[in-house]
Amino acid sequence: MKRHLVLGTVILLGLGGYASDLFADDQEALKAFGTVQKVFQSPRCQNCHIPGDSPLQFDAGIPHAMSVVRGMDGKGAAGLPCATCHAENNPPASYGPHAPPGAPHWSLPPAAHKMAWIGLPPDKLCAMIKDRSSNGDRDFAALIKHVSEDKLVLWGWNPGAGRAPVPVPHDIFVTQFKLWAEAGGPCPVAQM
Repeated sequence: MKRHLVLGTVILLGLGGYASDLFADDQEALKAFGTVQKVFQSPRCQNCHIPGDSPLQFDAGIPHAMSVVRGMDGKGAAGLPCATCHAENNPPASYGPHAPPGAPHWSLPPAAHKMAWIGLPPDKLCAMIKDRSSNGDRDFAALIKHVSEDKLVLWGWNPGAGRAPVPVPHDIFVTQFKLWAEAGGPCPVAQM
């Protein structure tokens, strides 16, 4: 009996240490997700990740001029595709602060995968990012590739004259995104 008690105590202590390590890993991953949230909910990202079909503009996130809309593929309406005004690169600063910015494949997410996160609380944003039915069927590896290499995503750190870049350096963001993803993408608990 005494031997079972000692064995049980050893097992419980081992499980406690293991749980403590898991909890610490989750805490680091949740802290990393705070950085992910800060980036995703910056104007550079959420101006295009919208719940409706009209993109937003500028740091204030005002509705896009000229009644621009998403279109089914996210590249604008027939007759007024995004590429009509948005080139492959930002225009020179001499064009002024409100010239249409540019990046390769300028577009919004397609209508079927809007990935709209304006005003979402952290738990809902986290769940949406991981939900393959709403994120274009991307697993963590594809999400990491998207935020690391996609030229339109990278534009957020070099948005051209008159626009604030994403508030976290890109290398730090990618490191934090990977830390969160490698921990399985734990989500913050909903605040009541």
